Amino acid sequence: MYEGAKIVHHDVSSSHSHEVMKKHSEMEHVGKHEQEHGDGSAVPHIKHHKMMLRDFKRRFIVSTLLTIPLLLVSPFIQSVIGITIAIPYKNYILFVLASIIYFYGGFPFLKGLIEEISKHKPGMMTLIGLAISVAYVYSSAVTFLIPGKTFFWELATLIDIMLLGHWIEMRSVLGASRALEMISKLLPSRAHKVLEDGSVVDVPVSEIRVGDKILVRPGEKVPVDGVVVDGKTSLDESMLTGESLPVHRGPGDKVIGGAINLEGAIIVEVTATGKDTYVAQIINLVQEVQMARSRMQDLADRAAFFLTIIAIVAGTITFFTWLFYLGDPLFALERMVTVMVITCPHALGLAIPLVVAVSTAESAKNGLLVRNRQAFERAKNVNVVVFDKTGTLTKGIFEVTDIVAIKDVDSKELLRIAASLEVNSEHPIARGIMKKAEELGLSLFRVNDFRAITGKGIEGSINSQKFMVVGPGYLKENGIEVKSEEVRKLQAEGKTTVYVLRGREVLGAIALADTPKPESFEAIRELKQLGIECIMLTGDNRVTAERIAKELGIERVYAEVLPHEKVKVIKELQLEGNIVAMVGDGVNDAPALIQADVGIAIGAGTDITIESGDIILVRSDPRDVVMAIRLAKATYRKMVQNLLWATGYNTIAIPAAAGVFYKLGILLSPAVGAILMSLSTVIVAINSRFLHID
Repeated sequence: MYEGAKIVHHDVSSSHSHEVMKKHSEMEHVGKHEQEHGDGSAVPHIKHHKMMLRDFKRRFIVSTLLTIPLLLVSPFIQSVIGITIAIPYKNYILFVLASIIYFYGGFPFLKGLIEEISKHKPGMMTLIGLAISVAYVYSSAVTFLIPGKTFFWELATLIDIMLLGHWIEMRSVLGASRALEMISKLLPSRAHKVLEDGSVVDVPVSEIRVGDKILVRPGEKVPVDGVVVDGKTSLDESMLTGESLPVHRGPGDKVIGGAINLEGAIIVEVTATGKDTYVAQIINLVQEVQMARSRMQDLADRAAFFLTIIAIVAGTITFFTWLFYLGDPLFALERMVTVMVITCPHALGLAIPLVVAVSTAESAKNGLLVRNRQAFERAKNVNVVVFDKTGTLTKGIFEVTDIVAIKDVDSKELLRIAASLEVNSEHPIARGIMKKAEELGLSLFRVNDFRAITGKGIEGSINSQKFMVVGPGYLKENGIEVKSEEVRKLQAEGKTTVYVLRGREVLGAIALADTPKPESFEAIRELKQLGIECIMLTGDNRVTAERIAKELGIERVYAEVLPHEKVKVIKELQLEGNIVAMVGDGVNDAPALIQADVGIAIGAGTDITIESGDIILVRSDPRDVVMAIRLAKATYRKMVQNLLWATGYNTIAIPAAAGVFYKLGILLSPAVGAILMSLSTVIVAINSRFLHID
């Protein structure tokens, strides 16, 4: 025992801070960048994402506000709405407004065009940048040099729509980055350091070094990884490792930073700080998986690549064909611009976002929040759903499942004695016993001489007789044997069993377990009907996991796995050719949620889990996993329909704009080309509204 570092059981510190470790000098992604940026960011990428998000939002708002007067001044729009506004120098006003929108609002796309071309990888940015540039240059030429029709309003609306789409995308990116920031909040910012003379001083965690000794009081979080050198307690590691039961820790046992101390105060010798801690390694793992995902090529970019090639080739062929055929460069230029404008990706840019907007609203009504569009699209192909156990498939709380009276008392009397002793305890097992006693309406005995046996149980006197509620460890240490086949069966099923003793005499046993949610049975059944395999992946012990899996009808179980091992299992399933969805609610699930093709976070879980998820189940109802997959399938069908129309109409519109049907008397003017382009967008918008879940 360390002199001066007095251990007082159940002395919960109410003033203990659980802030982010803002000054932790050794954690790469925490502290260092907060000091540099000064905005509380726990990862260096977050500030960059926030800046980009604000930039797209600002450009969208400014461009949209400028588009309103531009539309009102445009002759074509006036003719459509049936009004005439006589404005002096309106052509020059249109030019000025369009120029501001083009250079300010269109800057990200012009920059993207240059970057994609320089890398020889033309994509959506190239197509957008090319379309707005052709429209702007040609319209400017019409304003000052040549006769023709301007495309200023088409230019402005295209930029507005694309800015809105990219703004939405950046919000998703920022949400993913926040997962790292949330993980860092698991660790407290200060620690109680035990000095050589036994006194205790509060210091920032950044000043703690390997070999130092720290005091962790009941109710506090362990600030860093270490080994217990004095004291005994139980720790809640459920959000870190997935272990549903509190784990007993005494001298020589390892403790993890972020675990919650439930009972006795302990002295811990520090073995790892900063980037070497368990939580820091989870941060690194999450970041690595996020970076790997960001390198995946987007299907929309590939589609835009081909559309870009088509637009360039078709426009070029149109110009030279008409130049050769008629020898009129202005007519040839007008034909080329019409082709380029009609190929503008208004509809292509809206085909997916509009469906997602509708499906997001639909999903919200059904208790789903979609955070990642690409992952949501992948959900349609999911053929394996991996579930965490604790809090996901189960209730996450201990409930009394069995009461076995062995001697002298019946089951209700046994529970009454246990509840009387446990009434003042906050231990999860005690809460489970109290809940059962309340359900049965049992009155409690008056208890005298109450005493906690750290890590083993509790004792007290009832009517001058000594009673105890203890775990199997106490019986083993004191050579007390329980001869009951029913109790052995409960232990074999992985249930937590506590014993009620009168003196050294075992009166009976109470079994508790984390039981499945009623909704889990239906969810597993419906997923199987869809041909989807269900797998359990948990950090909990194998016996408990297999019992729950058997009840639910899950055949494949991975138990006693740590966060990095969960990622490994997900990768193995993916290498088998599966499209994997991961469903979880704990910190230990965060890396696996990100590695999975679709990460589904339970809404009642931690902020870290939610930030790591692509889809959030607001109601914590496993049946919503089925809803999410069905909604993804319905959404995909609408996306396909919209994309087919958005690109398919070009098979007729582009040849018509190019003048292929000129001899039949069909020749599209730039204005008509713009109408067709807009009509395509309207059709896509209307079709999106008819989304429904099967």
